[in-house]
Amino acid sequence: MSGNVQLLSDTLAAARAEGRSALVAYLPAGFPTVDGGIDAVRAALDGGADIVEVGLPHSDPVLDGPVIQTADDIALRGGVRIADVLRTVREAHAATGKPILVMTYWNPVDRYGVERFTTELAEAGGAGCILPDLPVQESALWREHAEKHGLATVFVVAPSSRDARLAEITAAGSGFVYAASLMGVTGTRETVSSQAEDLVRRTRATTDLPVCVGLGVSDAVQASEVAGFADGVIVGSAFVKRMLDAPDHAAGLAGVRELAGELARGVRGQA
Repeated sequence: MSGNVQLLSDTLAAARAEGRSALVAYLPAGFPTVDGGIDAVRAALDGGADIVEVGLPHSDPVLDGPVIQTADDIALRGGVRIADVLRTVREAHAATGKPILVMTYWNPVDRYGVERFTTELAEAGGAGCILPDLPVQESALWREHAEKHGLATVFVVAPSSRDARLAEITAAGSGFVYAASLMGVTGTRETVSSQAEDLVRRTRATTDLPVCVGLGVSDAVQASEVAGFADGVIVGSAFVKRMLDAPDHAAGLAGVRELAGELARGVRGQA
């Protein structure tokens, strides 16, 4: 392993050594502005997130719930570009030294150019990419370039994935496995899904990679519950909602920092 994929692996291992889950925050680039988005990522990391996924806003985010769709829409109307996503990664990583991944649908990467995207993401200090809609069997070109540049390739598994398919997906991935435990769109949920624990158990049977769960966790109690069986707890909509609901940018950043602190206590079993 080289570059920031090592930082990602070390960060997850350090959390495990502390007997806890890692806290992974998701925020879209360019929301509410490019500079404001960079501030938000830094606020999440300063508040207690271990890792951040920077979303590349997409006009048809089929796997994201209404909260993230709203933020993506604001970012796209503001004219966000891939260069802005990479700048978000660069500045957040430089400021905090923590691992930053990009979460993106495949189409923008394909259009931008795989070689160009992986080169520039690595130069920005990115740790890797989460590619929710790239089928493993069509991922060879991406993986070749990602590996060359020391980037993790994180694939998404779902409760509908059969065991043989899970093995195929986890064998191709690196960094960690993203277990999306709700069928369909993501977004905050009142109760934690029992499917999540079963999915983590089945996924772990196929790989030594850490398994991080995203299923709409929105508070410390839910984070603590998921931390009881997952290597990482991924939270997106709840952070975005704090920004959307805030009366101004400063209040939004304070809300993100505060939520990160609450969730950080949750993944440590202190909810």
